[in-house]
Amino acid sequence: MQQLLWLETLLKATGGAVLLLLPLTACRILGLPKPQTGFWPRLLGALLLGVAAASYAEGVGWRGIGPTGLILINFISASAIFALLVLQRAAETARGRLVLSVLAGLLVLLSLLEIAHI
Repeated sequence: MQQLLWLETLLKATGGAVLLLLPLTACRILGLPKPQTGFWPRLLGALLLGVAAASYAEGVGWRGIGPTGLILINFISASAIFALLVLQRAAETARGRLVLSVLAGLLVLLSLLEIAHI
């Protein structure tokens, strides 16, 4: 379980840092819809960094978010991404749809691994 928490922390911290520091560039490179301002991507980046910090806290023995909370966050995030992909509202480019599909698949896989270790 410890290794899964570190993977959670790494995944969310990396994505959060990129969105917080380079929101519009990240959207362009990944083929995602580019917002008019970087406000919402930066807000999402800050949220991801908060979840990463809570995962780290749990991993080092402090009271953090815990595996159950991470499983729920991952499943809900993956469900939202899959729904947007099915409704064709997620990304305009094939590259963007691929990136989101891979991300949602990884979130589901990570959740299933965490469920197996509870």
